[in-house]
Amino acid sequence: MKRNWELDEIIDHFTFLPNELTQVGNKTGETRLGFGVMFKYFQYEARFPNYKNEVPIEIIEYIAKQLDVAPFVFDKYDWSGRNIKYHRAQIRTFFGFREATTEDIQLTKEWLCKQVLYQNFEIENLKEEAYKRFRESSIEPPTLEQINRLTKSAIRTYGDQFLQETYSQLSLSTRYQMNLLIETLALYDETEADDNIEEKSMSFGDLRADPGRIGLESVFKEINKLQTIRQLNLPDNLFNKVPTKVIKRYKQRAVSEKLMELRRHPDKMRYTILAAFFWLRKREITDNLIELLIAIIHRIGVKAERKVEKEFVNDFKRVNGKNNLLFQIAEVVIDNPDGIIKQVLYPVVNEKTLKALVKEFKNTGVQFRQKVYTVMRASYSKHYRGMVPELLNILQFRSNNDLYQPVIKALELIKKYTPIITRYFSNDKEIPIDGVIKAGMKETVIEKDNNGKERINRINYEIVVLQALRDKLRC
Repeated sequence: MKRNWELDEIIDHFTFLPNELTQVGNKTGETRLGFGVMFKYFQYEARFPNYKNEVPIEIIEYIAKQLDVAPFVFDKYDWSGRNIKYHRAQIRTFFGFREATTEDIQLTKEWLCKQVLYQNFEIENLKEEAYKRFRESSIEPPTLEQINRLTKSAIRTYGDQFLQETYSQLSLSTRYQMNLLIETLALYDETEADDNIEEKSMSFGDLRADPGRIGLESVFKEINKLQTIRQLNLPDNLFNKVPTKVIKRYKQRAVSEKLMELRRHPDKMRYTILAAFFWLRKREITDNLIELLIAIIHRIGVKAERKVEKEFVNDFKRVNGKNNLLFQIAEVVIDNPDGIIKQVLYPVVNEKTLKALVKEFKNTGVQFRQKVYTVMRASYSKHYRGMVPELLNILQFRSNNDLYQPVIKALELIKKYTPIITRYFSNDKEIPIDGVIKAGMKETVIEKDNNGKERINRINYEIVVLQALRDKLRC
């Protein structure tokens, strides 16, 4: 029972009604107050207090005032004699409760395993749920010691069931691959300083680590991790009915324990810990790859813009008062439609200012964007393009939204053309355009040959597809 009460709460929950006062009868002294406190406590908690101090003094005083008894006599109430047993029986009968049996305790334990433990492993939460279950069943819960044993037994039972269910879903081949992988990882853990280790090899620490800095190296490392875990062939539905928080409890053991300690566990425990670790890591690494992909696509564009801006910064001069200058030019042209430029315009706006206006427009308009795209294409084709086949082979992008199907089909097309060395896509192929290429980029992606026939540049198309993919993944 909580310790702090407002007066309104005490009045609401611990005021005796006339029919309840009849249960007090002609009891006197500590017997009268003891019965009254036990009665109202049971009415509120659906159980009896385990000890006297469990009842807040404010509640005892309020009940004592109603029963016209001094509050201090509650200390004299016999907590283990015949009277308290008789009082409890009388109170149970009044509220329609009965004492818990061994069968009731067993059924509650099974209920905790099926309905509660998969959500929360906390002891206090289990106790609270057990008390609620007994209350709903109109059963007086067992003693505090029995409740403690009940919850601990439920945790052990659930754990054993979870280990057995997980172990039974792992094929002999998967368990063998797990053992082989752990042995290999342990070998690299022990020889981390050896320069002769292959570049693609990794330790268990590497497999547990985050991707690190954004870049191709991080992408290929994460791909290597994902490929390593996928070779285990864990069932896709291994933990589908298990809350993530439960899986994380077992995964955390794999993260915190050394490989030598992991290998000492009994088979069911060892394979469950490893399965939870690899199952969750597979999903985490997939998320890491997507985050890296989004960040890299963004970086390609940002770095290109910065490079172009740096090239333009020396000769870039912003012209102040453009609106006023343009108004003056327009006014002079209207007033002198047949005039000569040098004679009419230059006295109003000199040649140098006009050149500055033209340069500013070029540097901030279409030519600027085209220059950025040229730099971005060079960066992508020489450096970042190598990650695309690897990513498309390791990740499968799917969507049941029709709006996203053009991007899905475009990715499939890029994947299909990976082994083919050609600058353009075949014209007889159905290439997704709408929903992939933005209007301002069509001229860059769709080129024309000498005969005026349209053809799609592969590298340019790949860039816009990746940009479209990034936009969709961020939604």
